[in-house]
Amino acid sequence: MNIQHINIKFYLENPESVKLADFAAVFNTWIQQQRLEELLVDVADYLHVHNGPGIMLIGHEADYSLDNRAGRLGLLYNRKEQVEGTTAEKLTQAVRATLTAAQILETENALKFNGSEVQVIVNDRLLVPNTVETFAALEADLKSFFDQLYDGAAYSLSHNDDRRERLTVNVKTESKFDVNTLLKNLTVETAHA
Repeated sequence: MNIQHINIKFYLENPESVKLADFAAVFNTWIQQQRLEELLVDVADYLHVHNGPGIMLIGHEADYSLDNRAGRLGLLYNRKEQVEGTTAEKLTQAVRATLTAAQILETENALKFNGSEVQVIVNDRLLVPNTVETFAALEADLKSFFDQLYDGAAYSLSHNDDRRERLTVNVKTESKFDVNTLLKNLTVETAHA
């Protein structure tokens, strides 16, 4: 299955301490300094939207946002351009991009992300409809990827099969993982590929 337009969301451990309005300036600095691999072009403020996209960093290939959808604040990566490769390679690209941005936010802005919980959304209803059959077709690839990311720790995958929604899989482990450890696990995964 050729999945594209992967979204990855890691949740904040300290959402109550975050003043989202402050991050428009942070993201504008990232544009000026081109802090990430993708071309960054603009910042959009959606603070007026209850449980909405928050502050968005708009890029050519992908968008990043401090997103508060479903009332859970986290860093959401939205890949817009297609990526070549296997499902594992596409997941690796999206998760690495998200974790790299999270690492910068932790280091420079005192945010703390929970690496033990991640949401994967495929933002393409035509190619990847949200059905039990689609999830079953992707489950082995997802398990293989998260086995590596979580270095063999037990985790659960739960699929939201509401057809009105995009294909959404929530991944959770009881083991503690931080951003740096997950980035190292991705490096190990890439070395073995």
